[in-house]
Amino acid sequence: MEYTDDMASRNTIRHYEPSSMYHVYNRGVNKQDIFKDERDYGVFLSFLKYALLPESELEKHMIIDKDIISIAARFNLRRERFTERIELVSYCLMPNHYHLQLFQHDKDAITGLMRSIATGYAVYFNKRHNRVGTLFQGKYKASRINSDGYWTHISRYIHLNPLDIGENYKTYPYSSFQHLGNTNRIEWLSPQKALAEFKNLEDYTNFIDEYIPYKRDLKDISDLLANSRELEA
Repeated sequence: MEYTDDMASRNTIRHYEPSSMYHVYNRGVNKQDIFKDERDYGVFLSFLKYALLPESELEKHMIIDKDIISIAARFNLRRERFTERIELVSYCLMPNHYHLQLFQHDKDAITGLMRSIATGYAVYFNKRHNRVGTLFQGKYKASRINSDGYWTHISRYIHLNPLDIGENYKTYPYSSFQHLGNTNRIEWLSPQKALAEFKNLEDYTNFIDEYIPYKRDLKDISDLLANSRELEA
């Protein structure tokens, strides 16, 4: 679903709450693409992966990622121990914007994570595509999801985004949906908080499918964000 400026409320504060769920999103400056090909998507996801991998899993990924993420960026992503402070519940990367559903355990986790990823990815993108200047449309936005009951609605909203570019959300390669099954799980994704009320993945998939005919009706998300306060960090 297309990111729009009116998706967030007018109130802006500059602190986050601990033990809280947030919908984090941003887009390219002037709606320009921030992901041009498979490598760009992969690098952004590698930043997330490297930041959130448990220590026990980190060593096996270092050889793969060392050519993608610089030594300095790897150090910045690991020194704040994000894996102990924040959970990535769902995500979807679209050509000119991204959506992340994050649960933070302390009030500064999202701020540190997004600063590290946005800075590192912008440096990579500008260098690779021979450009200068700001990559993102200002600072990212984060809306607190006040009700547990909305956690699943946010994950559904995020997973349905690929339909807007004619892609099947079940097979879209840059979304967390593909990693919810037992055969394709990834260690740095923690979807349990969004899936807790469902018996299995089939039930959750039916929950998403039921909304497809109404995906243009953003009442769920609009009501939620109208009762939330937009945060900038």
